[in-house]
Amino acid sequence: MLAPKKTKFRKWQTGRKHPDRLEAPDTRGITVAFGSFGLKATTQSRVTANQIEAARRAMTRAAGKTAKIWIRVFPDRPVTKKPAEVRMGSGKGDLDHYVMEVRPGRILFEIDGAPEATAREALRKAGTKLPMKVRVVAR
Repeated sequence: MLAPKKTKFRKWQTGRKHPDRLEAPDTRGITVAFGSFGLKATTQSRVTANQIEAARRAMTRAAGKTAKIWIRVFPDRPVTKKPAEVRMGSGKGDLDHYVMEVRPGRILFEIDGAPEATAREALRKAGTKLPMKVRVVAR
């Protein structure tokens, strides 16, 4: 799974879910830069490292051997979790997994070197593994 090699802080603060900032579109990583087709997020969500890996596997299988794939997201935000049936208090839980906060407009994956129909189908299959609405965009 994807995870940072080294982090400055082991645990992050949660952050606030302000309604105005939730659906604010992203300003970076919003154009197809490397490949011919891309998978663009249309809603906001947290994507875990496992979901990114599952989407990558589905896309690689469907794309074929000649296709080149780029992953444009990286999970660097740690999420903590306390064990089941533990009493309140006694500090913050241990690190469980890493996520990335994806806002609308972000390009998640890109593909090149495959026919258009194959590339669109591979990206569609990758989108089914992700927790947000996505659409396939061309350069």
